[in-house]
Amino acid sequence: MINTSQKIIMNGLWHNNPALVQLLGLCPLLAVTSSVVNALGLGLATLMVMMGSNILVSLARHYVPEDVRLPAFVMIIAALVTVAELLMKAFAYELYQILGIFIPLIVTNCAILGRADAFARKQPVSLAALDGLMMGLGFSLVLILLGAMRELLGQGTLLANMNLLLGPMATEWTWVVVDDYSGFLFAILPPGAFVGMGLIIAAKNLLDQILGSRKLDTSRGKTAASKRVRVTGNIT
Repeated sequence: MINTSQKIIMNGLWHNNPALVQLLGLCPLLAVTSSVVNALGLGLATLMVMMGSNILVSLARHYVPEDVRLPAFVMIIAALVTVAELLMKAFAYELYQILGIFIPLIVTNCAILGRADAFARKQPVSLAALDGLMMGLGFSLVLILLGAMRELLGQGTLLANMNLLLGPMATEWTWVVVDDYSGFLFAILPPGAFVGMGLIIAAKNLLDQILGSRKLDTSRGKTAASKRVRVTGNIT
């Protein structure tokens, strides 16, 4: 169980990250990440829906007929998205207006339906919940990283307007990194999102390549060190 849990965690955060490896859910990811607060709002909603759908699909896996499983999974996801939308309307209405159509469009996020069908319907609730949590967290971290990059380059700030999500306590959280910054409009526009996402994916691939090379060198060193020496002839 421990090895399985560790594998699920690493898959969600790194090896099989929905945004960096599977390249799923890129439409909302690229559209709303002009700031950290937008990215965090969508990330939390997606995380809640992904984890909740995995749990409910796992619970219902023995009761849903095979020929209607996909429509049933979509209904579960749609119900959870409605809950997330209502919660955001109630507690973060201004942010909900900024995110607009991308909150209800979580229903069509292939990463959520894909994990429900490929993993949750075959696993017990504990593993399905962990998978949903890690996949949602991995997706959210990419959202936040891209949002931070674009906000920093585009506006010279970080954590601006966090009060839209966290309320009055976050009003003073804005960190002005560059004073009197004139802004870099390209970073906030859609092309900036594509370039930023490409840089993040390239950085991950480069890091994987470096780690893979080190792992290969280490395994070669161990093989050479443990090579057996054959002794021939008579020993007296």
